[in-house]
Amino acid sequence: MTRRRTPRNSVIRLTTGHAAHTLNHPFPRRQPVLALDFGTTSVLVTTHGAVTKEDLEFARQLAREASRFARSLERSFYGLPDGRGVAA
Repeated sequence: MTRRRTPRNSVIRLTTGHAAHTLNHPFPRRQPVLALDFGTTSVLVTTHGAVTKEDLEFARQLAREASRFARSLERSFYGLPDGRGVAA
């Protein structure tokens, strides 16, 4: 992950729990939509118009960071600082 070059104007914190889930909507004739649901709040991630190289790079970065986030949670949950033995 690269360091931010501009300061944040605001931060929205959405915490996970029993009501949190994600869902990909791969529409056949339009851009896909990734839904992040947190109880009564939803965040929809999609592109603006035709899919660009930047959109694809963002999606790959999102997947990469989500995978790292999951591994960090697994290490915390299982108490294994090196991540070995974490259930798949």
